[in-house]
Amino acid sequence: MGVFAAGPIPEGAVIEVCPVLLFPKSELAAVRQTMLDDYYFDWGDDGSWYALALGYGSLYNHAYEPNADYGMDFENSTIDIYALRDIAPGEEIFINYNGSPDNREKVWFEQ
Repeated sequence: MGVFAAGPIPEGAVIEVCPVLLFPKSELAAVRQTMLDDYYFDWGDDGSWYALALGYGSLYNHAYEPNADYGMDFENSTIDIYALRDIAPGEEIFINYNGSPDNREKVWFEQ
């Protein structure tokens, strides 16, 4: 699975605003036993909440040199995806799962 540009996307453009379903840390163990284990985001700084992004939000694949980034809008409960550079039609849209486009720490899965 992945997300691909249907048309040209200019640098800085908002690609998607994804509403989220929030769940507390107390439900994390149950979520980790399902197919959703690789599709949720940490939500907030204190580790007590997690988010499942709706729309295409949980389908963006990882790259250490992504062409998109995401920001969490805690007030509106959305994860906003935006282009870091121009993206051509048909190009796959990648985010860095480490939270920062420049973070090169090893992710939890084999690439």
